[in-house]
Amino acid sequence: MSQEAAQPAAAPVILRIEGVTRTFCGVHGGSATQALSPINFSVMENDFVTILGPSGCGKSTLLRIIAGLDHPSGGQVFLDGQPVVGPGPERGMVFQSYTLFPWLTVEENIRFGLRERGIPETVQKERSDYFIARVGLRGFERHYPKQLSGGMQQRTAIARALANDPRILLLDEPFGALDNQTRAQMQELLLGIWETSQKTVLFVTHDIDEAIFMASRIVVMSARPGRFKTELAVDMPHPRHYTLKTTAPFIALKARLAEEIRAEIPPLGQ
Repeated sequence: MSQEAAQPAAAPVILRIEGVTRTFCGVHGGSATQALSPINFSVMENDFVTILGPSGCGKSTLLRIIAGLDHPSGGQVFLDGQPVVGPGPERGMVFQSYTLFPWLTVEENIRFGLRERGIPETVQKERSDYFIARVGLRGFERHYPKQLSGGMQQRTAIARALANDPRILLLDEPFGALDNQTRAQMQELLLGIWETSQKTVLFVTHDIDEAIFMASRIVVMSARPGRFKTELAVDMPHPRHYTLKTTAPFIALKARLAEEIRAEIPPLGQ
């Protein structure tokens, strides 16, 4: 992988991916599928890393391994020096599909993880109130998911993940199902939260504009079996506004990334 993104010397590593591979066994005697080639990568504290790549390259598989929802065929993931062996509250996960509990209200969904961990009720209330306000859902505390728009459901999911105060936030195309206007609003919302809290984020997306706008670093994956082939720094100032997408540096980086991804997609008919 070409290394073009220098890291601040003082930034501690909180996530290490060491030689991670994933192979899925064939069904009914079919051939096995290698989803991931050996991946080695580190994520620094307060980093915001976006992962780009062609469809089927293993982006979501890697994120699920980091979340502890899947296991690597080889290699290991370490968080704060400890091996990842399963899900844990130190990793907050937000999916593309809406994963709220339909029988719980907005407030109850946000407090769910805290309640399961035995956090005192006063602390649950304090944290849920804070993040409800932070994601713009004040007044909807007692609404159920079916009463919310897609964007509001994802705001609830992000608030639920953040309320647990995870060491790292993992997002798997969380805005992919939203319309363009709502998606842009959600990008600015999440980026604003990151700029304030400096939470470490690993964000999977297919959208090049989204990857550049959100990230401090971008990693491009190869076609299956996926590997990290290119890493680029996004040296653009904060706070960021949507007008950044019209600037010359943004457009130049977008063109570079488009070529990186295009090189991994075979011509039609092959």
